Amino acid sequence: MDARTGKRIRLGRLLRPESGRAIVVAASHGVQSGPPAGLRTAEEIRTVFARLRRADAVMVTPGMLPLVEDAFVGRDRPGLVLHLDWKSHGRKIYTPGADGRGEGVLAQLSDLDAVAAAGIDAVMTYLYVGQRDTGLERREIERNARIARDCERLGLGLIIEPRSALEGADPDALSPEVMSLYCRIAADLGADLVKALWPGSAEAFAAVTETCFVPVLLAGGPGGDDPDDTLALADTAMRAGAGGLMFGRRVFRAPAPEAILAALGGVVHDGLDVADARRLLA
Repeated sequence: MDARTGKRIRLGRLLRPESGRAIVVAASHGVQSGPPAGLRTAEEIRTVFARLRRADAVMVTPGMLPLVEDAFVGRDRPGLVLHLDWKSHGRKIYTPGADGRGEGVLAQLSDLDAVAAAGIDAVMTYLYVGQRDTGLERREIERNARIARDCERLGLGLIIEPRSALEGADPDALSPEVMSLYCRIAADLGADLVKALWPGSAEAFAAVTETCFVPVLLAGGPGGDDPDDTLALADTAMRAGAGGLMFGRRVFRAPAPEAILAALGGVVHDGLDVADARRLLA
């Protein structure tokens, strides 16, 4: 026996074997930006989590686990992903760093031995590259490499979300060239899955997915009020080579989270077009 078996079993809870793809619901926004609409109170959190059973996995923070752990107990339940990092990048309220450099800071929220003991299937960490201070980038590479090796040792899945440290200042931060660079770095460091922002077009996203040799999960970004927009984005991403979705607000803010998950499952796992998937919203 070795940890590779554990990693394979855990990743099998995230990536559906029939399609090799995953729909992960990100429900961990609070640790970075405060209480989000739809998950503002303990009651709202419990109510939403009861409606996420169609997800392949759900991502939570360490502090949320006692509140929602029952949502993961049982055979017909989502996989469990832990949001491993806190970050100050891109925060819209009470933003630190008045010097305007905008490079942000990160902190790890748990050690990986505790993560494995809690029965978690995978962790998600950030990888920020392109800092003006090259020492920051070196430390980010070292930190992610250490996490990757610990995940290998413990049989945990690893999702890396690579980002440009200068997204707010550099107009090329979401170019296919920059995104291909940092997504490939994440894969080569040892990510099992890479989470990527939408670069603005199917052509640009395809340039990223074709050069990253592990599945790329599309980040959902803002949204949730318009199911048609969510399904259209998912369909376009899958046709551009996505390995799945990591949608948060587009699911937990939806009027019926279970219905949007059923429709997204039709697109991601069954290859339905938007018109056919829309019928699953009823």
